Amino acid sequence: MSSSDIAIRISNLSKCYYIYDRPHDRLKQFILPRLRRLFGLSPSNHFREFWALKDVSFEIKQGETVGIIGRNGSGKSTLLQMICGTLNPTGGSVETYGRVAALLELGSGFNPEFTGRENVYMNASVLGLSEAEIEERFESIVAFADIGDFIEQLVKTYSSGMMLRLAFAVIAHVDADILVIDEALAVGDIFFTQKCMRFLRSFMKTGTVLFVSHDTSAVKNLCDRAIWLEKGVVRSDGSSKNVSEAYLQAFYEAQQGKSSTTKLKETTRPDAADVPGKDQRLDFINASNLRNDIQLFAFDPEAASFGKGGAQIVMVEFLDKEGAPLAWVVGGESVTLRIHAMAHEALSAPIIGFAVKDRLGQTLFGDNTYLSYNNVVLFCGKGEKILAEFTFLMPILPIGNYSVNVAVADGTQEQHVQHHWIHDAVLFKSESSSVATGLIGIPMQYIKLDVLTEI
Repeated sequence: MSSSDIAIRISNLSKCYYIYDRPHDRLKQFILPRLRRLFGLSPSNHFREFWALKDVSFEIKQGETVGIIGRNGSGKSTLLQMICGTLNPTGGSVETYGRVAALLELGSGFNPEFTGRENVYMNASVLGLSEAEIEERFESIVAFADIGDFIEQLVKTYSSGMMLRLAFAVIAHVDADILVIDEALAVGDIFFTQKCMRFLRSFMKTGTVLFVSHDTSAVKNLCDRAIWLEKGVVRSDGSSKNVSEAYLQAFYEAQQGKSSTTKLKETTRPDAADVPGKDQRLDFINASNLRNDIQLFAFDPEAASFGKGGAQIVMVEFLDKEGAPLAWVVGGESVTLRIHAMAHEALSAPIIGFAVKDRLGQTLFGDNTYLSYNNVVLFCGKGEKILAEFTFLMPILPIGNYSVNVAVADGTQEQHVQHHWIHDAVLFKSESSSVATGLIGIPMQYIKLDVLTEI
């Protein structure tokens, strides 16, 4: 790897902290070693060494997105602080090439006694912007943060979500080459999280991202590569999928001992329809707090959007089997997603589609009308309305926040004009769930458990 390709170079990086068992040991350490040296005696230590990092080395290429994973106390935050220059190493070196913007602990870099406006100027200047550049971008920063009149209030009155909004808004406008994020996106509402994820995915096309998270699914989705830290050393460095899977295995093995692999003999599964009592599981779930209750929120016509404007989405709604609007739905139920659009100009081949995304902006599922109508001439004149309906079984969703993106275009799947795309047109929240693992769950037709006695 040539030097011109490097964004971050870490060489034999170490950080040691002195741990004192009693408060007066700190005073003894300050005085006694000096006295012993004065009398020609070798100094004695009154502390224990704790190495947060020990001889860590790696390089990150420009344009690469790298995840840092590891358990609490593994040295992740210490590493990021030294990369950002807010902490000095005990040994080794850190080299960064380009402007670094960081979102570490919430509120870091902010003075709680200053207003939001004052903190924007201070934080942006620390990140390398001139006063003229800050003034030029200030309105965009305020619009991105979307905290209203609180921009003129003291930061100590902010909620954690408001602080995240302002901090992320600043780093999104400083033209950074390297972006460092430490778990901060776990705070905040789904609107802003989705906005952050859209910015991140756009930044990742050209910039370098260092992303720390305990969420291995997020690391696998966002990152090309992952580095696993354990007790201050690099345990593994490779593809995000392989490293995350090894980390997960080690986590469970630490709790329950080494894994063993057993190859099971294939058996013929009976037809679910022939199995007596197959609805017992559903009855149990419905009677417990595991039923997947999903709260649906109203269509937001003012949500962030883009497009040429030849057509416009005017309404999005979920309907039940009878066509009545839904405010709640249960995972596994049949629902219809109805999308209303208005043509402001003639459309020769209108396409309407949707995508359901989780809080990280990962697309879980979606579809559009193109394949169903690619052999049908469906001309839409100016001023005419278009109605699209998608009927499906709602997947079982893990607890959390979700959103529906909708769009209307004209053309084909491969080549089309995007007239109106709405981010987060409808939000919904999974309040409870039986999903054991994965991004979504599906209603199981049949689950069997046998205890076999060897003879």
